[in-house]
Amino acid sequence: MIYNASFAPALILGVGGMALLLIGVLTKRDRFTFCSFGAVALLVLAAISSATVPDGAIFGGLIKTSRFTRFADMLVYLGAAMALILSLDYNRREKIARFEYPVLVLFAVLGMIVMVSAADLMTLYIGFELQSLALYIAAAIARDSLRSTEAGLKYFVLGGLASGLLLYGISLVYGFAGTTNFASLANILGNGAGYGTVVGVVFVLIGLAFKISAAPFHMWAPDVYEGAPTPVTALFGTAPKAAAMALFLSVMAGPFGHLVGQWQALIEILSIISMALGALAAIGQTNIKRLMAYSSIGHMGYALMGLAAGTVEGFQATLIYMALYVVMSFGAFACIIAMRRKGQAVEKISDLAGLAGERPWFALAFAIIMWAMAGIPPLSGFFGKLYIFAAAMNAGLLQLAIIGVVTSIIGAFYYLRVIKVMYFDRGTPDFDMTPASVKFVMSAGAVVTVLYILLPGPLVAAAAAAARVLAG
Repeated sequence: MIYNASFAPALILGVGGMALLLIGVLTKRDRFTFCSFGAVALLVLAAISSATVPDGAIFGGLIKTSRFTRFADMLVYLGAAMALILSLDYNRREKIARFEYPVLVLFAVLGMIVMVSAADLMTLYIGFELQSLALYIAAAIARDSLRSTEAGLKYFVLGGLASGLLLYGISLVYGFAGTTNFASLANILGNGAGYGTVVGVVFVLIGLAFKISAAPFHMWAPDVYEGAPTPVTALFGTAPKAAAMALFLSVMAGPFGHLVGQWQALIEILSIISMALGALAAIGQTNIKRLMAYSSIGHMGYALMGLAAGTVEGFQATLIYMALYVVMSFGAFACIIAMRRKGQAVEKISDLAGLAGERPWFALAFAIIMWAMAGIPPLSGFFGKLYIFAAAMNAGLLQLAIIGVVTSIIGAFYYLRVIKVMYFDRGTPDFDMTPASVKFVMSAGAVVTVLYILLPGPLVAAAAAAARVLAG
């Protein structure tokens, strides 16, 4: 019974994805719309199933379910579902309405939840690769577009390198520790670790840092964000980031938790470089999608502060931050998708000039999300950073927290610049009417961002319960 219930979400996604693939191949009429709605329905079913699965291990301890995995799974389902909704109109207008896309998203999500639930390094790698292979193809789904093809190729080449580094790290850990099971590794490494094992942990850390586009392993993000179709970029900016950060927490706090003295300084360095690069490199950007890429690098730096703290409070802060970031991200990408003029997508920040006078709700939603991403109160982004900075300071990482505050202030410039362009620059955006699906995602992101202050309790409590699982 535990086996069936615990594995139900993966079965729903895997079997459902194969069923949609067959339907898409065998039918002729409007396959993209049917498969997209079918994929969203499967994600909802998987979410409902995940909410009710019992805690425990299956497949001989290869996969484990807990409050932590359920929390991370919900973020993955939310991000993927919103990205699919955003693709409904966009893919059709761009003539890339292929039924394979929602199927690819489902298999990518399947890889993500396997990754998050992994209790063994080999299970981790299988989920990692399943997610990556699906996303490589999704990035190049607009095969007639040179930019999309280039984005897919760059992501594939650099992703292959990251996978190789991750696998090399796993092989070193196995070679020196003699096991790949998380629980066994924790017991063995609790008695000390040799230099070979520590080197293996560093390579595993690098592979995971690539997935969250933490600097200096961020080189793929700006080009892939800009070149991929915007709904695919929205997917990259939400579900995979949540899954990879959850995996980061799970691996560093679980099997490698006793080596915190060895990896804590590396996480701090990754956090500092990511925050600094995200704050400074985005200032000169004129393309809104590249700006969001550098923004995501900075946000991952803030999220890593919680991991660097190495405490339950730090893990909780990171989980809360990722939840708020996913909501802000899909809202921001909905606004970017709504930037269309005469049937063509536009991506320059200057194209937003005069938007407040022409489309006040659009401008307000975008302004709310930019304001929140800058971390300005009373919106949700402020509280996300507050939790992170407090956790770092309570763990004795005062200098890291100060750097975080400084980079947050610097980074606020480019978020506020977007608001300034919309409200104070003269122009006639003359954007096309926003489709209902995009309005829904845009409004959902803005409303949740504003109203979080009224009801923070459920998210804080869920994150706290998930963080306690990590701490054992």
